[in-house]
Amino acid sequence: MGYTIAQKIIKNHLVCGEMKVGEEIGIRIDQTLTQDATGTMAYLQLEAMEIDRVKTELSVAYIDHNTLQSGFENADDHRYIQTVAKKHGIRFSRPGNGICHQVHLERFGIPGKTLIGSDSHTPTAGGIGMLGMGAGGLDVAVAMGGGTYYITMPKIIKVELTGKLSDYVSAKDIILEVLRILGVKGGVGAIIEYSGEGVKTLSVPQRATITNMGAELGATSSIFPSDEATHAFLKAQGRECDFSPLAPDADAVYDESYTVDLSLLKPLAACPHSPDNIKSVSELAGKRIDQVCIGSCTNSSLSDMLTVAAILKGKTVHPDVSLSISPGSKQVYTMMAKCGALADIIAAGARVLECACGPCIGMGFSPKSGGVSLRTFNRNFLARSGTADASVYLVSPEVAAASAITGVFTDPTSLGKAPVIDMPQEFTINDNLVELPASIDEAAEVTVERGPNIKPIPKGVSPAEDLSCEIILKVSDNITTDHIMPAGAKILPYRSNVPKLSEFCFTVCDKDFPERAKAKGGGIVLGGQNYGQGSSREHAALVPLYLGVKAVIAKSFARIHMANLINFGIAPITLKNESDYDKISEGEMIRIDGYRSAIEGSDEAYLTIEKTGERIPLVLSYSERQRKILLAGGTLNYTKNCK
Repeated sequence: MGYTIAQKIIKNHLVCGEMKVGEEIGIRIDQTLTQDATGTMAYLQLEAMEIDRVKTELSVAYIDHNTLQSGFENADDHRYIQTVAKKHGIRFSRPGNGICHQVHLERFGIPGKTLIGSDSHTPTAGGIGMLGMGAGGLDVAVAMGGGTYYITMPKIIKVELTGKLSDYVSAKDIILEVLRILGVKGGVGAIIEYSGEGVKTLSVPQRATITNMGAELGATSSIFPSDEATHAFLKAQGRECDFSPLAPDADAVYDESYTVDLSLLKPLAACPHSPDNIKSVSELAGKRIDQVCIGSCTNSSLSDMLTVAAILKGKTVHPDVSLSISPGSKQVYTMMAKCGALADIIAAGARVLECACGPCIGMGFSPKSGGVSLRTFNRNFLARSGTADASVYLVSPEVAAASAITGVFTDPTSLGKAPVIDMPQEFTINDNLVELPASIDEAAEVTVERGPNIKPIPKGVSPAEDLSCEIILKVSDNITTDHIMPAGAKILPYRSNVPKLSEFCFTVCDKDFPERAKAKGGGIVLGGQNYGQGSSREHAALVPLYLGVKAVIAKSFARIHMANLINFGIAPITLKNESDYDKISEGEMIRIDGYRSAIEGSDEAYLTIEKTGERIPLVLSYSERQRKILLAGGTLNYTKNCK
């Protein structure tokens, strides 16, 4: 039996475990990336491990999230990351150089290599045939220190693409169709592997749009073959030497298979407030809009920008619409300026933002109250835009540009023949905003600068034999890390200050939660299905730890968040029977007898409701390594104890 693309890469990087679906495996990591919303913590953790020099082939620290500097906090964090990167052997991508996933695809991604990043959209690298995975900052720090990265061996889902896209239908519509088919939980425990004749019609940037939003499926990763299109992209980037072909074996076996006929696709939109709430744009046609945002790590490539410029050329943005454009990288921005596309966009009335994540993580450009915002981004979770009552739709650049002109949802296929976009054979190469680290000899002379906003990392404690406490919060299905630990311009500057950050924990769900958690000395959070989906931000585990959360009980967990909870000593516990969720109320006093013993060596435990005495079965599904981490009170304690 042959191997799939992902299985080949995993096999070549396997450190421990067997490649059996559902079993824990450890793999060697070639590259890492961080961004500034999660990077400060990752590097504090690297320092705590007393690692002098990173052991990876390449590690890059990007500044692309917290770029609004309305106070000293973000600037201080940037300087900390810059100096700690210089000292420890990490390349530093300066503010303005671009969004981590776009830049990494352009300048550093290599087919067949492994990459983990402290950002859930790291699978973008799968567009170039690289196995990219999102992870918590602590897992990234461990990998930078030469440690193994552990995952549950995923099943492999094949999505066969046939046919060819019609005019004005794009890669965004492909991934929205896959989301329509599979839903936001359909990729949990899986790698999505794309194949078929339709793949050959897609460029690397188009493929990257699809792998980027594989994160919204809950997938461990998504990946395309490395083929002629990959070779052409790398050659245009002056990196032809990094190319190697990569394809599945002819007799590779997949766990599930789906087919998408590209020729049948029409422009689609993800409606509020979930990426899998899909409708055709024709169904929404004529609906008034207030704002359009084009960019993010999903749709900010040069080809995306040139398409938008061609649609906007000679036209004016509707007077009721505010349009923002965020190029994905300095390379894209520069080439837009040189070819005249930037001038066309500006002339149409767009507001050009810096090469950064910006509105995608609520960092500026929030919609008006009750506003309708069309975005080429990857997430439309409630309040993520920075406006709690806004309605955010996810669409392609083509739909976004056409609608910006008309002021209403517009199906671009009504515009006639699509413009022909001629892509350059060579890209402008200028890596002057990527700083190289100090040499090993020079590193000792580098002083790491720490601002006053950087506070110590909370540490977990070893669990008691019995757990008795209150259910301090009960939440529904598909709670995201944006619910647990919101982003946005007001909150992101405190990413390195957990005590301050705690004031915002779960406030999207319950504005009184932080004070109640402090007053009660912590407790247990009860969740529904797919608890912790979305961003890889480990603050969604760190901050509850600071507030005294001892465990999270849920119907099911998202992969990265479950790993983050374990990393910080919070036990993720699953209800054996999902129907028991309705039997447990917020404010209920519960106990778990033999709690520590169960973590140590049992797959089952029982929750007893103090008021009624009813016993509810729980599942504690951990690997032996994860049990040891929880017993130690988290990975930092476990790593220290292992020295």
